[in-house]
Amino acid sequence: MSAPSSTPPAQAENAALENEALAPDSGLRPPGPTPSQSRFQVDLVAEAAGAGADDKSPSSDASTTLPSSEKATSSAATEGPDAGAATEEAKGRFRVVNFADPSAEGTGAPPEGAPAEGLQNGDTVMSETSLHSSTGGQHHYHYDTHTNTYYLRTFGHNTIDAVPNIDFYRQTAAPLGEKLIRPTLSELHDELDKEPFEDGFANGEELTPAEEAAAKEAADSKGVVKFGWIKGVLVRCMLNIWGVMLFIRMSWIVGQAGIALSCVIVLMATVVTTITGLSTSAIATNGFVRGGGAYYLISRSLGPEFGGSIGLIFAFANAVAVAMYVVGFAETVVDLLAGVNAIMTDETNDIRIIGTITVILLLGISVAGMEWEAKAQIFLLFVLVTAIINYFIGTFITVQSKAPMGFFGYDGSIMWENMGPDFREQTFFSVFSIFFPAATGILAGANISGDLADPQLAIPRGTLLAILITGIVYLGVAVSTGSCIVRDATGSINDTISSQFMANCTDAACKFGFDFSSCAGKKCPYGLQNDVQVMSLVSGFSPIITAGIFSATLSSALASLVSAPKVFQALCKDNIYPGFSMFAKGYGKNNEPLRGYILTFCIALGFILIAELNIIAPIISNFFLASYALINFSVFHASLANSPGWRPSFKYYNMWVSLAGAVLCCVVMFVINWWAALLTNVIVMGLYIYVSYKKPDVNWGSSTQALTYHQALTHTLHLSGVEDHVKNFRPQCLVMTGYPNSRPALLHLVHSFTKNVGLLICGHVRTGSRRPNFKELATDQSRYQRWLLRNETKAFYTPVFAEDMRQGTQYLLQAAGLGRLRPNTLVLGFKNDWRDGDMMNVETYIHMIHDAFDFQYGAVILRLKEGLDVSHIQGQDDLLSSQEKSSGMKDVVVSIDMSKDSDGDSSKPSSKATSLQNSPAIQKDKKSPTVPLNLSDQRLLEASQQFQKKQGKGTVDVWWLFDDGGLTLLIPYLLTNKKRWKDCKIRVFIGGKINRIDHDRRAMATLLSKFRIDFSDITVLGDINTKPKKENSSAFEEMIEPYRLKEDDMEQEVAERLKNSEPWRITDNELELYRAKTNRQIRLNELLKEHSSTANLIVMSMPLARKGTVSSALYMAWLEALSKDLPPILLVRGNHQSVLTFYS
Repeated sequence: MSAPSSTPPAQAENAALENEALAPDSGLRPPGPTPSQSRFQVDLVAEAAGAGADDKSPSSDASTTLPSSEKATSSAATEGPDAGAATEEAKGRFRVVNFADPSAEGTGAPPEGAPAEGLQNGDTVMSETSLHSSTGGQHHYHYDTHTNTYYLRTFGHNTIDAVPNIDFYRQTAAPLGEKLIRPTLSELHDELDKEPFEDGFANGEELTPAEEAAAKEAADSKGVVKFGWIKGVLVRCMLNIWGVMLFIRMSWIVGQAGIALSCVIVLMATVVTTITGLSTSAIATNGFVRGGGAYYLISRSLGPEFGGSIGLIFAFANAVAVAMYVVGFAETVVDLLAGVNAIMTDETNDIRIIGTITVILLLGISVAGMEWEAKAQIFLLFVLVTAIINYFIGTFITVQSKAPMGFFGYDGSIMWENMGPDFREQTFFSVFSIFFPAATGILAGANISGDLADPQLAIPRGTLLAILITGIVYLGVAVSTGSCIVRDATGSINDTISSQFMANCTDAACKFGFDFSSCAGKKCPYGLQNDVQVMSLVSGFSPIITAGIFSATLSSALASLVSAPKVFQALCKDNIYPGFSMFAKGYGKNNEPLRGYILTFCIALGFILIAELNIIAPIISNFFLASYALINFSVFHASLANSPGWRPSFKYYNMWVSLAGAVLCCVVMFVINWWAALLTNVIVMGLYIYVSYKKPDVNWGSSTQALTYHQALTHTLHLSGVEDHVKNFRPQCLVMTGYPNSRPALLHLVHSFTKNVGLLICGHVRTGSRRPNFKELATDQSRYQRWLLRNETKAFYTPVFAEDMRQGTQYLLQAAGLGRLRPNTLVLGFKNDWRDGDMMNVETYIHMIHDAFDFQYGAVILRLKEGLDVSHIQGQDDLLSSQEKSSGMKDVVVSIDMSKDSDGDSSKPSSKATSLQNSPAIQKDKKSPTVPLNLSDQRLLEASQQFQKKQGKGTVDVWWLFDDGGLTLLIPYLLTNKKRWKDCKIRVFIGGKINRIDHDRRAMATLLSKFRIDFSDITVLGDINTKPKKENSSAFEEMIEPYRLKEDDMEQEVAERLKNSEPWRITDNELELYRAKTNRQIRLNELLKEHSSTANLIVMSMPLARKGTVSSALYMAWLEALSKDLPPILLVRGNHQSVLTFYS
């Protein structure tokens, strides 16, 4: 198979590779996965020594598609000059992925002797390698749904990188085709000894379980009936819009409003429905549309709150509309029976009997299946169109016997007389409100979107064409009735006029020899104003008009009977209202909502038995109008949000026109019936509030999310252009919590004074990993952010990888936040165990505080006697686990560490995040035995929850010893404004001279009153500088003894070397230099115990240590001596910029 000499070597190699890849495989292959299992698989190649020597063909080491059984023909592949280089380059890469043809359904290889074209166009190319893989050297077969030769022919070399394909963008179990998963970034990019990332979805591609089940049903079902745009949308919309109004109300409207205003009324209604039709088309063409009609369009655009509220009332409105149309049909039948004296009981009960029989027959047609229902609709449309044609033909046939009833045929004088309005007990808007329900029904096609073959094409084309055709017919009927029928007629043949009185007669009828002037004083039975059956009178054959009325009512009833269950089923599948989930089940190949049909039948039957729908009718119209308003608003909202995902293929819409349509719909609601409009709005808002409160666990990428992001971005940018002002200062805290659930007390306390006031970022530095797993970091970030949200903690979780904790903290201090939304205060837990571990950890801890000041941050340290870190306690985060389980997440978070770690060293990975499947310590069953807690852990757990409880009457003691800009005072003020702390009083302690105590107290009281901060007491401490008790000083000396350098006892060179290797050591010179400051910390601790031992919280000025002068051990000892054996204490030091002002 070597190439001719005239062929360039590279082309020869490529041609050879192609031909060999297409050769049938004579060896046996294991069966491939079924299409539903198809997954892009990668086998990592181990670079074992001598692997190339052991292989019979070098090409098996390269990234080729050749099976090892084809080695006899593979030598040609290496004849080109670049073959050796390609082989070497391919070593250590991913081995080529192999594929199975989905059409083969996992049956393995094609039959022997399959033609080359068939293989080339198919997807069945497979590779087996003899390389020893990382899994132990077995032979591996891999399948997928693209042939490698396709990539070979496209790029000239083999690659597992996939070319663009629609199947990569499908949702799981999508009904239109098989979902494929493209090679992940890690499969293409990661080193060979790394595990590929686990399968995942792109942003927001996950289906809800209900959607996935529905999609699978749709994918599995065979012989599903799907409709095109004519049968599915056009026919339904025309039948629904041409209601009974066309035959028994249109002529009356012309009599009241005249031809001109009747056309205005029709055009106004058509404008509203056309704008809504354009909006519906835009939403329907912005992605694949599933079943659910108006509910699906609104919920996927505006979110579950609006969608859920509209979906419920829209389904209910359709169910009651069935009763309206059936009663309209029954009333016509009863009128016919009364005409021949065939009433069964009385009129009301006859309506109930006929209505019940009718709705049972309609239910039978619906339950029989969509195909039967569609056939019935086609027949009804035929009857309806015949009736309309029959009427127009009748207008051209003048019959003398019809003249006394006001019909004279087309005449200019009649048209001119009927051009203007003649309102009798009506107004323009009342007539409009009677007509408008006749224009509704434009969503009849969209409501069965799940049964359409191509909803994106069918909904725009069918809906807009139906609006155009029906609008033209309504206008035609208005003009024709006004041009050939007078407003009043007696029906008496004797009301003719003689020629001598002709001069005194001014009515149009006078021209034809009739005088209907007697109707001016009394109501006549005939004419446009009086006879609602005028169209029957005019028509060529009046029984066809009666058939048309039957067709209009029954077709509208049938469309509503199908729409209501379909919309309700989609609503129930999304589990917006959990109590209705039983109605989500579908039956048969078409997934028919039989339970929904029964429910709709029961609602309709209930309203039919009332047999009086004059009150409920305007509410139904308002329900439909509310849906139209929200569809229009959805388009405006989506356009306003400017989301990249909003790109409808239907371009003939405008966001401002849609907004105008939404406003028009709301105006029409109040024009039709103001109290029904109010009731509709109350119901929609009630359902909206309910769904918002329940917070359904769905993410549909709604325009509400997009607009929220857009506004947040805009406001953040706007904030960045404004300089900070002291009046608007807020403590924005970077809290070094580690995992958020590992130091609950620290998180709860800071959240207490930042909630709804300032920013709270939970910082976490991950260290100790030689090769950091950034995938795990991203997973943790989303997992713990979810945990914070579910615990109603308004905070952000920000983890980073770093060489050590100080470096990680520096990263966070520099990079956390966005624009003006950046932290300005670092919050740490006190390092309770600083004397037990490596003193270099103390060095790091103290340097974190120095770094905060270097970055112009304030610093806050919280100390509890019991400690802060609860991550070592087994099962302490049951809350997290239970929440993760209940939401259906597969990764339950637990934090366990059997060796108790530093409380203060929040960046240290003391709490290990493990997943449920490999966690030895998680208690999966709450009944299973747990390790009993020791006393100290019990106290620790109790202390960790103390800031979650209401604090009761107590005090927050503020020891404002040094002016740091006011942060020490602002934090307790914000704290006592919260509900849990509002019963606590602020007591202020300040330093002062013993002979100026009253003066200092008054000065501080004046300052606090100017700051408008309430306080219960001010204490001036005149004895701060008194020497501490001897035993306390001795205890301090004993505490620092192990950390002293004692340079006087060794040579200078040795001392310097020791200080360099252990920089935290305390020199004798340093200890002597800061003796007074040391004594002050010991003395302050004594005063704190004396004055504040019963306080709920102590907030105290943090002592400062000059960087590079005071060693870490000495500074840590000061903090220890100051804060030991006290209630919860918060050591605070602002950045010495004012955060309080008394100017307005």
